[in-house]
Amino acid sequence: MPQKIICEGCDEVLLDDTKLRPPGEVIKELDGKCPHCGKELIFNPDKIEINIL
Repeated sequence: MPQKIICEGCDEVLLDDTKLRPPGEVIKELDGKCPHCGKELIFNPDKIEINIL
């Protein structure tokens, strides 16, 4: 199942992978900020979308 993490500030794709990873791990690797726009990254479970292909 693919996983995609997108910055809420600029819509930059921060992760697009078939391997599932905890969002907190990805945020930590990015030092808590979007490398494109600098917006602080926060995991918000209410923003999770599940799309069935």
